[in-house]
Amino acid sequence: MKNIITFISFIVISLNCFAQNNAKEDSIAIKNIYNASLLEGKSYAWLDYLSNQIGARLSGSLNAQKAVEWTKGKLEEVGLDKVWLQSVMVPKWTRGVTEFAYIETEPGKTTNVPICALGGSIATPIGGVKAEMVEVQGIEDLRKLGTSQIEGKIVFFNRPMQADLINTFEAYGGCVDQRYAGAEEAAKFGAVGVLVRSMNLRLDDFPHTGAMSYGDLTNDEKIPAAAISTNGANLLSSMLTLNPKVKFLMNMNCRSWKDVESFNVIGEITGSEFPNEYMVVGGHLDSWDLGDGSHDDGAGVVQSMEVLRLFKETGYKPKRSIRVVLFMNEENGLRGGKKYAEVAKNKGENHVFALESDSGGFTPRGFTFHCDDKNFLQAQSWKPLFEPYLIHYFAKGGGGADITPLKNSKNVLVGLKPDSQRYFDHHHAKNDTFDAVNKRELELGAATMASLVYLFDKYGVKQPSVSSGFKK
Repeated sequence: MKNIITFISFIVISLNCFAQNNAKEDSIAIKNIYNASLLEGKSYAWLDYLSNQIGARLSGSLNAQKAVEWTKGKLEEVGLDKVWLQSVMVPKWTRGVTEFAYIETEPGKTTNVPICALGGSIATPIGGVKAEMVEVQGIEDLRKLGTSQIEGKIVFFNRPMQADLINTFEAYGGCVDQRYAGAEEAAKFGAVGVLVRSMNLRLDDFPHTGAMSYGDLTNDEKIPAAAISTNGANLLSSMLTLNPKVKFLMNMNCRSWKDVESFNVIGEITGSEFPNEYMVVGGHLDSWDLGDGSHDDGAGVVQSMEVLRLFKETGYKPKRSIRVVLFMNEENGLRGGKKYAEVAKNKGENHVFALESDSGGFTPRGFTFHCDDKNFLQAQSWKPLFEPYLIHYFAKGGGGADITPLKNSKNVLVGLKPDSQRYFDHHHAKNDTFDAVNKRELELGAATMASLVYLFDKYGVKQPSVSSGFKK
């Protein structure tokens, strides 16, 4: 009996020593990753070029193609084992000349306000559309008002983001339906146009664009849709309160074209032990056209590229094949993410892990995980390794739009979670520019991503049990 107890004690002590040695080894590896990113990082310089030398990268545009060619060249310079382009057909929509709008309180008395067309909107008639307005707080209000109060008018959706929600993405999700589906629903009641309050918690003069859909409407049924700045929305609402007969004019020249060919950009370090297990890190290469797309999602692009460069720089040789995927057309179609998942499925590729950065280049706070309980507990066990870098947020949640098509019952999808309080000040707006990105914050994000990829590569993805509670 005494020998058994001694043996068990020996096993326990050995396991504790093994765990301590691993923790020390991991701590050193992660410190090396952060040092390489903060002292010798390339992400900020790469973002400078992508934003200031190439600029806005709306899918189907010349700049989007320039970005494809440039990022492919940079990944080749890093010295990856493979770099290639994956063809994907994407929508092409152009804004045309700058939009124009004003509020008319009486004939000849007007006040100009900043607007921008929503992505995918049709143009107004030549000279614009001018009509009385009806202000609503959401799509459900349309049914209450009915055709008699909406027909022939411009519907003004003025529900703001909920300011008391600390999670700004939750606040965004609470009102984005009016932007996406507002025109489709308002057209059914005879509206001649739609104006949407910008998805922005700050009061400013920047209108924020974004994707919208007409659903199953015919071309003849479609109506123009625009966003108005938050300051403009407040002014318009006040003027409507004083005079419900106020008219609004908006003039837009946007247009949709036939789909064109574009590309996902992919680079790979082939795994040394499990080359047929794939881990993806990525962001979307396209952006909206008003700013230069530095936060959305130039930051995610260069951080993802930097993850693989950091592995090369620090001499880490991954066990599994690590891919960087720069997805095309996240903003107005998600064609790149869907195409990558389709090709992976057709090839029978086993994607065990994917990490996406698409929440801006602000200070990293942690991650959200879509996975089973075993893998979430494993990730939580690594929190002490991240705490020296003030990374503390590990929670269940979504991984990201472009990697969602890879989701299955066995893999782990992760989203980098930066501090989001300023993100929607810039999201889809003219001020999403390079000067709004902090170099150190961007580099911290890249190192944080690389550190999590390192840990999941080293220890692997645990297979879920039947009772794990994981939901597809």
